[in-house]
Amino acid sequence: MPNAIELAKRFVTMLDEVYKLSSLTGVLDGASDLAQQGANANELVIPMLSMQGLGDYSRNDGYIKGDVTLTNETVKCNFDRGRMFNVDTMDNLETAGLAFGRLAAEFIRTQVVPELDAFRFAAYCGKSGVSKKEETMADGAALLAAIRAAVNAMDEDEVPQTERYLFITPTLLGMVQDLDTTKSREVLQNFAGTVKVPQTRFYTAIKQRSGKDAESAGGYTKAEGAADINFMIAHKPAVIQFEKHVAPKIITPEVNQDADGYKFGYRNVGIADLYTNKLAGVYVSHKPASA
Repeated sequence: MPNAIELAKRFVTMLDEVYKLSSLTGVLDGASDLAQQGANANELVIPMLSMQGLGDYSRNDGYIKGDVTLTNETVKCNFDRGRMFNVDTMDNLETAGLAFGRLAAEFIRTQVVPELDAFRFAAYCGKSGVSKKEETMADGAALLAAIRAAVNAMDEDEVPQTERYLFITPTLLGMVQDLDTTKSREVLQNFAGTVKVPQTRFYTAIKQRSGKDAESAGGYTKAEGAADINFMIAHKPAVIQFEKHVAPKIITPEVNQDADGYKFGYRNVGIADLYTNKLAGVYVSHKPASA
């Protein structure tokens, strides 16, 4: 599909931009030093620790010997997406420099970030062993009860109460906030943070378009048979979330061998997964799946 860049009037200095939020899952990002590990470019090395419990102490023999096992598990990145744009030099000049000057920022804000958020939520929800409950909220009281049930379930599974984040749609969060102030404040105090997530990024599964042929628009959409997520509670230490390789590439007309124009390329390689021994650290409430 060719570019559609119309010539601008010289007095027009502002762009009619699309409203989009920045990354909503960034609060779950892991330490960057861990993301640098791995023998291969698309791998990360995750340390896994296991140990034995208490045994009987003997006054004659002393302590029962215990074993501690520290293994390094290699996991592969599951997000690898990119795109290349071309902007002719004259197009850029005749639109007062806006065509290329704002392309990169708008692309990341309106295309990359929403897909990255949607991919991460779907990846965590799709992990086998994660607590999931299908339910429809009739009112704020029902939602409040559902959140309390989720918190209780995580407490019973001995998930630490610190660093738990609540991701919830703006509509449902409003239902909680419209209740008695004391009740709504009390339930939200259980979390390190509450993040509003638009429904368009909040599905149990997504389909990522290839960007080719019939899927030339690229991006993502709700997967067939997927459900809308009501809310998700995530314990940050349970999440393996890194952007290992983010490569924005700008090629200027002077070095462009193919045309007299700018090229903007972008590639993002990362991972969204959960530790196998911390699956209780994610709880998902979702609506019934669509047909």
